[in-house]
Amino acid sequence: MGTKIECEIDYVTLPGDHKEVDGIRATCSRCGHTTESYGTTSRSVRRCLVMMREECPRSVENFYTADEQSDDS
Repeated sequence: MGTKIECEIDYVTLPGDHKEVDGIRATCSRCGHTTESYGTTSRSVRRCLVMMREECPRSVENFYTADEQSDDS
């Protein structure tokens, strides 16, 4: 069973097809693994947290959370 793990959320600029795009980077507080998603809304934050669970380099299905979630959906 997984543990609740806090992720740090950063607002970053990511490379897009034709220009740079605003996005989110989530960093696991336990191992430092990062995930990125285009957009800056709470949906983008949730997507990063889901990807964190799917991509965990330690193959542990933790529950990832973030303090800094946007009010937008």
